[in-house]
Amino acid sequence: MNDTPLKIFSGNSNPALAKEICKSIRAELGQATVTSFPDGETFVKINENIRGADVFIIQSTCSPANHHIMELCIMIDAARRASAARITAVLPFYGYARQDRKDQPRVPITAKLVANLLVAAGANRILTMDLHAQQIQGFFDIPVDHLYASPVFFDYLKQYKKMEHLIVISPDVGGMKMAAAYADMLGVPLGFVAKRRVSSTEVEAINLVGDVDGWDVLMVDDMTETAGTLTAAAKLLKERGAATVRAAVTHGVLNEHGFERLKAGALDELITTDSTPINTRGLPITVLSIAPLLGQGIQRIHGNESVTSLFKIKGF
Repeated sequence: MNDTPLKIFSGNSNPALAKEICKSIRAELGQATVTSFPDGETFVKINENIRGADVFIIQSTCSPANHHIMELCIMIDAARRASAARITAVLPFYGYARQDRKDQPRVPITAKLVANLLVAAGANRILTMDLHAQQIQGFFDIPVDHLYASPVFFDYLKQYKKMEHLIVISPDVGGMKMAAAYADMLGVPLGFVAKRRVSSTEVEAINLVGDVDGWDVLMVDDMTETAGTLTAAAKLLKERGAATVRAAVTHGVLNEHGFERLKAGALDELITTDSTPINTRGLPITVLSIAPLLGQGIQRIHGNESVTSLFKIKGF
């Protein structure tokens, strides 16, 4: 048991999620002023005493990513200078995660740079969810609690468990491990689509491994921005006879390209979470809440308890 007072604060990236997290664990959201000066500089003031407190700062580093990362770093620095006992940065979505290696000459490893910034600002611990690459946990020299959205998806996907012809497909080779976990949990076959990236916004699906003729397809991935990979795979799957094509994606950081592609109707349903703010725009997008899961993670970290049990799936 931890006698240190628990304090939870939020930046401006996803205040609705922060409120839901606090509601789920019956905690109050701390009072903080987080605004910008006319020239764009961020100003932060924590409006309550946090000396000796266990502080959690919730901030998804989604668009505009640079602004939200800077906002988070400044909030961490403010908490450190206000003598917080421990500061945990809660990042439901970790931006820059795709830049996790040098895949071409003279490029940065920005995921590592962001990790350095958070540690330098004064973070003592990180709580995040469904990183694009698992090795990003090793970029930090502080403890990282990495949660998975799969329990939330599994609760929703129970309705499809009874489908006799359900198959899980990874929309690219890199997502096979995640897709295999879902297929194993649902007790259904597994396949994948091989793709070729034409540009940063254009993807071509070139081959399919697995028989989908007459089957209901569930694609799984960690994030989608332009929906290029998902829609290209969905078109190929429909051409090969798939009855329906749904996608379960943790981080729906959709831009205009993504919404336009979803509007075209290749996907029957996009299932995502509120790790970042998302406007469904009347499209077939189902948004599931990860607030209870993150809330339990915060409670367990505050109580110095294990978070491993949060990975267990009930009912499967």
